[in-house]
This record gives sequence, structure tokens and C-alpha cells, in this order.
Amino acid sequence: MPKAFPKEFRNDVVAVARRGEAPISRTAKDFGASESCLQRWLKIADVEDGIKPGVTQAVLNKNGGTRGRNFRLSIVTWIERTYRGDASNAHSEDSPRSSSR
Repeated sequence: MPKAFPKEFRNDVVAVARRGEAPISRTAKDFGASESCLQRWLKIADVEDGIKPGVTQAVLNKNGGTRGRNFRLSIVTWIERTYRGDASNAHSEDSPRSSSR
């Protein structure tokens, strides 16, 4: 299992990466993290800081264990259907398009 980095450390690395003084790969290597790990931290930080839309970690951590995973899956499914225009959901009963005129 990969080593866990403290939240304060992750926040510092994200701040350095956001400055853009070096490529993400270089920043990650300098701090002993993988590039994919730093990319994930950046995505999470963007949502947490309100830069990009999404579900914050506080909401995701609200329900732990299996219930939490199911809750996260239901949130992701809802987001995909709502914002990506899932065709299979286009005529469901809760859709505004389902009104009979």
C-alpha cells in the first residue's frame, strides 16, 4: 500500500504545483510523490477550493464504509445524468422533458 502523506504536506505541494514554476512531474518528483498522485491532489484541491464543480471530500466522507461508497456512486451517477445528458435518463419521470403536452 502506498504511503499516506499528511494533509498539510499535500496542501503545500499543491500550492507549489499551482504556481507553475516547474512541470507537474518535476514537482511531484521533488516532493517524493508520483505524478498521478499529484494530479489527483490538484483535482481534489480544485473542487475543495471551488475552482471546479464537484463533490467535496466532506460530503464524500459523510458516510463511511460500504454506505459511503454507495453514496459516492449515487452522486457520480446523478452528476453524469444531470450534466452529461445521459440519453437513457432523458425521458424518466423526474426529468423536465417528461411532461405530457
